[in-house]
Amino acid sequence: MTQAWPWIAFNLFVFVMLALDLGVFQKKAHAVKVKEALLLSAFWIALALLFNLGVYMVSGPEKALQFTAGYLLEKSLSVDNIFVFILVFKCFRVSPVYQHKILFWGILGALVMRAIFILVGITLIERFHWTIYIFGVFLIFTGLRMAFGKEKDEDKELDPEKSLVIRLFKKVMPVTTENVEGKFFVRKAGRLYATPFFIVLLVVETTDVIFAVDSIPAVLAITTDPFIVYTSNVFAILGLRALYFALSGVMQVFHHLHYGLSAILVFVGAKMLLTDVYHFPIVVALLVIAAILTASIAASIIWPKKPADCRT
Repeated sequence: MTQAWPWIAFNLFVFVMLALDLGVFQKKAHAVKVKEALLLSAFWIALALLFNLGVYMVSGPEKALQFTAGYLLEKSLSVDNIFVFILVFKCFRVSPVYQHKILFWGILGALVMRAIFILVGITLIERFHWTIYIFGVFLIFTGLRMAFGKEKDEDKELDPEKSLVIRLFKKVMPVTTENVEGKFFVRKAGRLYATPFFIVLLVVETTDVIFAVDSIPAVLAITTDPFIVYTSNVFAILGLRALYFALSGVMQVFHHLHYGLSAILVFVGAKMLLTDVYHFPIVVALLVIAAILTASIAASIIWPKKPADCRT
């Protein structure tokens, strides 16, 4: 959509929803329970479906299918973010009471970064068509690496001191070792200090940038319509917090999911490479993504993970 009003209306809608979320629904910090998280997930999914109905009525079935495929793709790829969030919160011993606040501001920053990534990606493809092949090869490489080179999440250890971003930040601003009621900054003896909560937020933001490098090219394989790419990304990100609280306790059940995500990345990468040879109908792409995702979840349930030996 080249008209300005859909962009203005959509971003105004996002701003209002975020303001309501922070200022009304989550005004008082509390641990988000599974029931609340499931209701919030259903709410965001319903909003996405309602928005897609509007896309269908205004722009037709093709654009609506593109939004559906883009949303499903981004939603499935965002599951990897949840694994990382679990590790980060565990490493920094973040209380469940403050996890929502960190994710809120982290996702707010992610919306800005995703918009920049989308603009750059679409501009590259439109001006330099050959970059679509680079994106395709990159997605296939990433998918294969995810399938054959991914370490088991429970075996991963997160060492904040090894993060280049954190080391550079600590050279710019001092960091206190104590958390003060979930605040990101505190003032001591007239000097401003960042708290460990801000370091966690910094890690969350950095993580999203890394994942955006995979997910944005993937959705560009579905469509290069900037409005569809942006809105499908935004809806997937807005529902990410609720999805985290709903699934964080059972993520280990879906131990075959990363194979499905890797297959999806390989598929959309191949779709990009074949863009000048064969055009995959959007319905086919949507069905393939849904089938792979469903199969990986079903495989995780049918063949549950064997209990690992306890280690200290």
